[in-house]
Amino acid sequence: SGTKACSNSSKFQVSEFILMGLPGIHSWQHWLSLPLALLYLSTIGANILILTTIYQDPALKQPMYLFLGILSVVDMGLATTIVPRILAIFWFDAKAISLPECFAQIYAIHCFIAMESGVFLCMAFDRYVAICHPLRYPLIVTNSFIIKATLFMVLRNGLCVIPVPVLAARRHYCSRNEIEHCLCSNLGVTSLACDDRRPNSVCQLVLAWLLMGSDLCLIILSYVLILRSVLRLSSAEAVSKALSTCSSHLILIFFFYTAIVVVSVTHLAETKNALIPVLLNVLHNIVPPSLNPIVYALRNKELREGFQKVFCLGLRKK
Repeated sequence: SGTKACSNSSKFQVSEFILMGLPGIHSWQHWLSLPLALLYLSTIGANILILTTIYQDPALKQPMYLFLGILSVVDMGLATTIVPRILAIFWFDAKAISLPECFAQIYAIHCFIAMESGVFLCMAFDRYVAICHPLRYPLIVTNSFIIKATLFMVLRNGLCVIPVPVLAARRHYCSRNEIEHCLCSNLGVTSLACDDRRPNSVCQLVLAWLLMGSDLCLIILSYVLILRSVLRLSSAEAVSKALSTCSSHLILIFFFYTAIVVVSVTHLAETKNALIPVLLNVLHNIVPPSLNPIVYALRNKELREGFQKVFCLGLRKK
């Protein structure tokens, strides 16, 4: 009879999920909406400023800045996939989300994070060619190369992450539908499934290692070769200039991949406080998009000069 009851319940499929928000602080989580909204607006504003500056300043029509522009588009996409939904929960108590919408959010988040990793790899390759093969740089890193590399990353990440939401959609959700999260995370959603969710966890782990792992290995290799090449330079000024062009890129890469490792470890470790992994997951998806333009703006002289030109043009028009 127990088996019969189980088979009856497995035929029933929940029609929607309920995003409960941040676990343990439901009563006052709406107070976090203001800093979150300000962070989102500053992210969109800063990334639009970078795109406008690169578009308007002829001095910034270089591959390094074009890749930075692509990173800005990805950052805005990632932030927009997540923040408006969280604000809707905090402000309007709009906790219900349909299954297709939830699986679409899982896909978009995975796609944008993998794209960010891919753009970092393109930027590392660009710096490697610029520093290790400066004479061949204009022949290798052309506009055609940038378009092909971007299309490859879009196709690679767009297609490779499809199994994650597809496998999540194949699970049976027969009883519980409350997700202790403010966004649809793969592990959060599949933990509600009545059947075995191990294929989902394995798929996510394998994809993370294949996409992010391969990107990170190639990025490390690029910077090892860059460092080897830089240390051979006789002039201290040349060494300083070569390293300064890479420093902002390295800061962002270090933050991005460290955050991924921390989020993965906290999710795998069975922590008693459910708030920590959920909060880290949200921050990991929101902080890098807002941090990327700030780090580049603070550390890059050409970009700062570009900002000044854009502001001067704007003031003159007024």
